[in-house]
Parts: sequence; C-alpha cells; structure tokens
Amino acid sequence: MKIKEAILESIFIKKTLLESPELLRNIQISADLCVNSLRNGGKILFCGNGGSAADAQHLAAELSGKFYYDRDPLDAEALHVNTSYLTAVANDYSYDEIYARLIKAKGKPKDVLIGISTSGNSANIIRAMQMAKSIGMKTIGLTGESGGKLKMVSDCLINVPSTDTPRIQEAHILVGHIICEIIESEMFPR
Repeated sequence: MKIKEAILESIFIKKTLLESPELLRNIQISADLCVNSLRNGGKILFCGNGGSAADAQHLAAELSGKFYYDRDPLDAEALHVNTSYLTAVANDYSYDEIYARLIKAKGKPKDVLIGISTSGNSANIIRAMQMAKSIGMKTIGLTGESGGKLKMVSDCLINVPSTDTPRIQEAHILVGHIICEIIESEMFPR
C-alpha cells in the first residue's frame, strides 16, 4: 500500500538521521551559529524555492513569532516574501540573482543565512550563499544526500540522507523545528 510505504520511507530517513553522529552534530552547530548571531545583534535569513521557500517562511515565523512559548520575537526573515521585489529582480536581472541581491542589501557579518535546496544545486541559493560568505555571514545549507554545490559554500551542511524530494523536505522541517527549539530555549531559558 502506497500510504504505508511513504510513512515507512519517512521513518527510515529520520532513523538514519538519528543514527548519524555527524548530522546530529551539524544540527547542534547550526543552532549554535544562530544563537551566537542573535546574541550579538545579528539576524537569521532564510531562502529556498517552492516547497523549500514554504519551509523557509515557516521556520522564520517560528523564530519571529514563537515556537513553544510566549517570549520576545527574534529577528528572522524568509527572503522571498516581497513579491514585487522578487519579480522585479527576476525580470531586470535574473532569477539566479533574487536572493544574492537582497543579501547584498540586508546582510551583515553577524547574520546567518540558511539556504534550503533539496538538490543542493539551486543556482539562486548558491549565489545567495556566496554573497553571504563574501559579506562575512555564516551559512547553513539544508540539502539532500549529496549536498550538491551548496556543500562548497556552507559553513555547516545538513544533508538529509535521501534523494527523494518529499522525504527530504519532511526531514528539513523536522531539522528546522529542532533548531528553532534549541534557539528558543537558549535565548529564553525557562
């Protein structure tokens, strides 16, 4: 049955993630980079395409709104939410420049950019990460198994052990939620 297969595949990938000391360590490092940024007046920026853009927006909202409990907002933003900007830059320059140009305008050395790409090869995400690094920002890549070209421009890479886009995206939101939980508990200990 297709339903059970999908659930079992999702469980298998998450179990593989759970059993990888390197990936668990990189999740903690990513959360630490974000906490350090926020404690020093930085912000967390996110970018992605399609479902990864939805994940970027979701995770930014978890930080700027709240995750588990009421607390002050954290400075976090998904870079695709201004559609006028997005369509103007895509039209006037190219779609590959939409995020890099915004990073050039908004990015500061204390900031973190989280680039989300299941393949790790989305040109606009790679360009954004390159721009972020040139400014001195820290970069975190959320990808699928190979890491693609994004692994070369990520200070910390979380490459979900799968090549199946929906299963990768399911794991990305799990990883993102874990990072948000760590950030919230570190920034606002109870």
